[in-house]
Parts: sequence; C-alpha cells; structure tokens
Amino acid sequence: MIFLLNAMLSIQLLSLNFSHKVPALTLFDFSKNSDISNWSVVNDDVMGGISKATFKLNTKGNGHFEGNVSTDNNGGFASIRYTMNKIKCENKTVVKIRLKGDGKNYQFRIKNKNSDYFSYITTFSTSGEWQTIELKLKDFYPSFRGRKLDIPNFNKKTIEQISILIANKKKESFNLEIDKIELN
Repeated sequence: MIFLLNAMLSIQLLSLNFSHKVPALTLFDFSKNSDISNWSVVNDDVMGGISKATFKLNTKGNGHFEGNVSTDNNGGFASIRYTMNKIKCENKTVVKIRLKGDGKNYQFRIKNKNSDYFSYITTFSTSGEWQTIELKLKDFYPSFRGRKLDIPNFNKKTIEQISILIANKKKESFNLEIDKIELN
C-alpha cells in the first residue's frame, strides 16, 4: 500500500514538472507584414572600413541580411541590430533562431541594456540549409571590439538588444535568411 502511494505521488510530481514548462518568448517572427524599422545595419564604416550590407524582407517574408565584408581600411565586419523594449528573460535558457545561412560563421549578440558599451556574444555556424540554431544564454561571454572582458558570462534578467554579426577576418560575401528568433 505504501509503495502504491509513493508511486502515485511520484507520478503526480512528475506531471507537475512537465505541466510547468515555460512557453517560448518570440523576440522577432518575420513575415511579409513585419515592421523591421527597429532593425538597423551597422558596418565597419563606423571606424573607417568599407564593408557593405543590407537588411530587408524578402519575397517569402524572411529577414534577409546580405552583403560583402572587406578587410580594407582596418575593417572586417557587417552586422544587423534590433533594439526592443526591455524583454524579461529570467526563466529562459536558450536563444533559438530558425535561419538559412550560407555555410559561414556568424556571431549572435545580446545586450542587457542598450547603453552598455559591450555585448554578450557567441558564435554559430550555418549549414546552407534551413536549420534551427540553439544558443545557451550561459555561454554568451562579454566582449568589446573583439576582446573578451573579464566579467561573468550573461546572467542578466533582461535583454534590450540583439544583433547578428559576420567577422571572419577575411573578405567574403554573405547571405543569411532569418525566419524567427525566440527565447526558450
């Protein structure tokens, strides 16, 4: 009898754990009607470089980030940045991005506050096919102008900005299609 009661209690506790799963929080879901006015392109021309990039909605309704990175004039990066109202992320552990890349490496960056001089970053690789990238928030490390800072990895309760950057230390063209970005 006691064994049966313990088994029933264990099943109830297990079902409670599954029923309290926190739903995903969408940061941006691209569609043909998306307002991308809070997205901006930031290239190395802010420091003398000549890389070029564009960001727009394509005919499928996906965000489309493309261009050419140049290492001339001490350049070497292109990025897009999305500034948003403060998003609470205290029960979230993963950034999920559904995208189609070009086989190149990119950085995903987050800022706790828009006014922070540094970003928390991690790198991901694309396959050339549609894929869902999962990036653990605890793996985002603080960086400023390509240098890792001596402060803890991301452990904040809010996010105000996200960015995608390409900077592979070489001249290259790039092409990235983005469907959705969310926190889980």
